[in-house]
Amino acid sequence: MVEMKDGVIMMHTDKTSYILEARRDGTLENLYYGGRIEVDDVSPLRAKVDAGYGMDVVRHEGMAALSGLCLELSPQQRGDYRRGALLARMPHGGLASDYAFEKAKMGFSAAPAGGMPHAKDGDETVTVSFSEPSGVSVELFYTLFEKADVITKRVRITNHGQKPVLLLRALSSQLDLPRSDYSLYTLSGAWARECHLKKKSLSQGIQMFGNNTGSSGNQCNPFFFLAERGATEQSGGVYGFNLVYSGNHEASVEVDAQGKTRVLQGIHSDGFSWPLAPGESFLTPEAVLTFSEEGKTGMSHNMHRFIKDHILPKPWRDRPRPVLLNNWEGTYFNFNEQKLLSIAKVAAKLGVELFVLDDGWFGRRDNDRAGLGDYDVDRKKLPSGLAGLARKLKTLGLDFGLWFEPEMVNRDSRLFETHPDWIVQTPGYEPGQGRNQYVLDLCRREVRDYIVASMGEVLDSAPIAYVKWDMNRYISDAFSPALQDQGTFFHRFTMGLYDLFERICTLRPDILFEGCSSGGNRFDLGVLCYMPQIWTSDDTDAHIRQKIQTGASYGYPPCTMGCHVSAVPNHQTLRSTPLDTRFNTAAFGLLGYELDVRHLTREEKEDVAAQIEFYKNHRGLLQFGDFYRLVNPFEEDGCRWIVVSKDKSEAIVGDYMDLLQPNSAVPPMRLRGLDAKTLYTVAVRPQKVNIKTFGGIINYILPVHMNPGGFVINTASKVYRLPTEKEAYKATGELLCKAGVQRMQAFSGAGYSEYMRIISDFSSRLYVVKRT
Repeated sequence: MVEMKDGVIMMHTDKTSYILEARRDGTLENLYYGGRIEVDDVSPLRAKVDAGYGMDVVRHEGMAALSGLCLELSPQQRGDYRRGALLARMPHGGLASDYAFEKAKMGFSAAPAGGMPHAKDGDETVTVSFSEPSGVSVELFYTLFEKADVITKRVRITNHGQKPVLLLRALSSQLDLPRSDYSLYTLSGAWARECHLKKKSLSQGIQMFGNNTGSSGNQCNPFFFLAERGATEQSGGVYGFNLVYSGNHEASVEVDAQGKTRVLQGIHSDGFSWPLAPGESFLTPEAVLTFSEEGKTGMSHNMHRFIKDHILPKPWRDRPRPVLLNNWEGTYFNFNEQKLLSIAKVAAKLGVELFVLDDGWFGRRDNDRAGLGDYDVDRKKLPSGLAGLARKLKTLGLDFGLWFEPEMVNRDSRLFETHPDWIVQTPGYEPGQGRNQYVLDLCRREVRDYIVASMGEVLDSAPIAYVKWDMNRYISDAFSPALQDQGTFFHRFTMGLYDLFERICTLRPDILFEGCSSGGNRFDLGVLCYMPQIWTSDDTDAHIRQKIQTGASYGYPPCTMGCHVSAVPNHQTLRSTPLDTRFNTAAFGLLGYELDVRHLTREEKEDVAAQIEFYKNHRGLLQFGDFYRLVNPFEEDGCRWIVVSKDKSEAIVGDYMDLLQPNSAVPPMRLRGLDAKTLYTVAVRPQKVNIKTFGGIINYILPVHMNPGGFVINTASKVYRLPTEKEAYKATGELLCKAGVQRMQAFSGAGYSEYMRIISDFSSRLYVVKRT
């Protein structure tokens, strides 16, 4: 809901209010952003600043110093010395500007998108216009998504003058808050260690973060949040921020000398410059803001609702995702049709629904040094072609998925031999390589046309149900001969990427596209506008994945996270974790398997089949339920999650252990999200333990001494496994959430009984909660 009167703009979502006022000096003051309030008189919210302090500068006599105000748009070089959203070389040749509020209007049409991805189905849009003496105008667009408690912002700058303007910084959002008692949380990391939660306290000065490798990046995700002092998962004020963009991005949080906080976010300013000739405009990507008084979980739920209802492609918003098997870690490049089909036959018997053929099916692609760019099928490996392979998979009951990396090219390829000038390279320099490949110049239309044609020909040649779209290196040597101003390179490259997505993904709405960039190097809202899921990380180690998925959950729902069960020792960490733990972790996302299932033992195949059956039975809940963090692995030992159905009739709890601490405290397992008055049953999902797990201590209960590595124990372990504990309770939601469940004692050495939980390093359990 929007109310506008006497220069005051009040924007309300279901639980938040964003209130602005045009001041007589032409600035637009942010009076309030936070929990919803009803306001008849805004005077209590106005900053009481009538003069500058000490060395402050005022633009006009009798007016307040800009440094004392919370502003939505800051004039340049006019007394506001905080970093502002806009910086431009103006027609007069200097940097000074004096933006003045002109008008505000409300409408129900969407804000302009300018060819960029954006949130859909907003409620109302407010447009605020500013003028400037040199002829530059600025428009701020605010779109309300009331049920999600989200407001998005973007900026359009237009040169109405007679001389050129050079944009040097054009960010999407500037938010000033009157306090600074917040902690800043970012999702930082690296390849195979994405989305690790980092906390920093605010103090006077500026903290800047972002990514400038050519994509949204694995080092710093565009999502971040500010939590008030004392905020917890369940209570306290929390502001969340994100950006609908897949290229270089930045954000900053600045505390000024008076304790106010300014939050900026948008396109990365380093290396950015954008010329505006007379009559030209520039539109920024869409920034996403939310607030919750219900702690970090409340903020996350706002973001999750927003993504599920307004970002994901409509055909896939509520559509269940298949259980897949990807051959990559099972075969790497060493496969042929016969091997793939033999793997697929086993996978189909286990309950897998989709078989994904990863890298190595095309050109001279027997390793990562050749073939990229040539998407003709390698008939030596696949004599029946893709269509023939897909038909054979279909007879097994499996859909067919395929891997691409269309933005890249190897030197050893026909494409490079024909068009060596199509790569990103700076004249006079040897272009750098990453993973033995170059980046194709998406700023060039002819390059994009080639990708659309070659990829489209493959996609239309066979019944392909799924595509994994990969991108495995950073961008370097940024230069394109198609551009007159190289300061526009990274944004134009990103716009070229979106052109590919529009012409390939949007035109094929029934194909399930999964974004990938060496894992989570491009995990962002821009990609999610075209692809409803993203490969969260190349790291499939369950222990690290619990941290990665926890971190990602602050800004993204489980239905966007590709999560696979892989072999052990893990290919990224060489760590061995139990098969059940690998499944129990991947189940809180979009389940897949990435290993050669032919090599599983009979017992492991039984376990995998049971896992897939369990996942299918609870697929809607695990993929689309409300997700809560119960134990945070960044703050405590272990990890615990719960996902709850919309009607609160059922839930699933995942409980994960780090290194076992013997005889340690085990507090009650408290849940969240349940209806207080409803009676529930809580039961552990059955698992089995290999008797060899006990080693020599098994002799404590055997009537005769046995060699723990000998023939008898080895043989017995193949026909019998010890069931885990049988544990079930009935209790109200109030009891489960406030008091919690005291679970059975953990294994304590020689004192084993059937009433103990057999747990060891990296053990885990799933608990099913159902309304009785």
